Amino acid sequence: MAGSANAAAKSEMIDLTNLSPDQLMQIKQEFEQEMTNIQDSLSTLHSCKAKYAGSKDALEAFQPDWENRQILVPLTSSMYVPGRIKDLNNFVIDIGTGYYIEKDLQGSKDYFKRRVEYVQEQIEKIEKIHLQKTRFLNSVIGVLEMKQAAALKMIQQQQQQQQGKQSA
Repeated sequence: MAGSANAAAKSEMIDLTNLSPDQLMQIKQEFEQEMTNIQDSLSTLHSCKAKYAGSKDALEAFQPDWENRQILVPLTSSMYVPGRIKDLNNFVIDIGTGYYIEKDLQGSKDYFKRRVEYVQEQIEKIEKIHLQKTRFLNSVIGVLEMKQAAALKMIQQQQQQQQGKQSA
C-alpha cells in the first residue's frame, strides 16, 4: 500500500519549467501561506513545550520541608491569593479541554517529562516538513525568476529590433 502511494506521488511530480509564470505565482503564494501556517504551528508548539518544561522544573524544585509553606495561588494571570502547601505528594494537572488528573510528585514529573518529549518530537517532524516546503518554494521562486528574466530579455530584444527597424 505504501509502495503504491510513493509511486503515485512520484508520478505526480511536476516539471516547474513547464508551468506558466501565473501558475508559478499561484503556487508560490499557496506555499507562502502554508509556510506561515507552519511557522504559527511551530510557535504554538514551542510555547507549549516551554509551559510543560516550566511545570516540570517547578516540580523538580519542590523540597520536602515545604509542607505548610505559604505561596501565592493564581486565580487569573494577574490575580493571586495567599495559600499554603498542605500535601507535597498530591498534584492536580490540567491535561487540556477542562480535564484534570491527580498524580503524586514522581508521576507528575514523569507526565511533564513525557509531554516535553512528545512536543519536541512533533516540533522535529514539523521542522522537517518546513524544510522540505522551503526547498520547494525556493525552487519555484528560482524558476519564476528565470522565466521573468527570460521574458524581460525577450521584451528588450523586441524593443531593440523595433528601434533598428525605425532607424533603417
